[in-house]
Amino acid sequence: MSTSPEAPAKRVRLSPDERKKQLITLGVKMLGERAIEDISVSEIAAQAGISRGLLFHYFPTKQDFQLEVVRHANAELLVRVVPDPTLGLFDMLRDSVGRYIDYVSENRTSYLALLRGPTSSSPDLVGMVEQTRRAIVDIILTQVPLSAEEREQPRLVLVVRGWVAFTEETTLSWLRGEPISRDELIELLVESLLALSMAVDPALAAALRA
Repeated sequence: MSTSPEAPAKRVRLSPDERKKQLITLGVKMLGERAIEDISVSEIAAQAGISRGLLFHYFPTKQDFQLEVVRHANAELLVRVVPDPTLGLFDMLRDSVGRYIDYVSENRTSYLALLRGPTSSSPDLVGMVEQTRRAIVDIILTQVPLSAEEREQPRLVLVVRGWVAFTEETTLSWLRGEPISRDELIELLVESLLALSMAVDPALAAALRA
């Protein structure tokens, strides 16, 4: 007798925490293929081998489920862009920018929709995206060869925040047609940060090239 591919999932018993993690994982995977507002909870439930109603036992509303999916996707992005500590500062920056571009390229549909689609007006999602931006700023500032006090100087923080916004917008524009190569985009973004850092501290710009 033939068995459908989904049959094994229907027989799996999971703890509440395991089931919740499974549903989020399926949502993150689907998010790589479509916008968050297009994720079907019925399809997620079917893939998990549970009823649609049971999914709402773990997440009170569809929006709660969407927020958890986006939260985990953003966490994946932050893991991807953490610099390789074995590299010099310049290579570290290039490596992180390259991995950011790769992540966004792999998830372009959902990333574009999250920042420019209907859900971009959701206060909760806007707050989550802003939190991710701040985390990226902190990752960058942690690596610069300055004291903790120097890293908090307003001009430097503004420059890095502005560069993150520039990187985001430039990458989104690049995704629409890829008018230049990936390597050219990396060079453009890296050199833009170095140029901006010159306005704050020429010595810092020189150190970033090390």
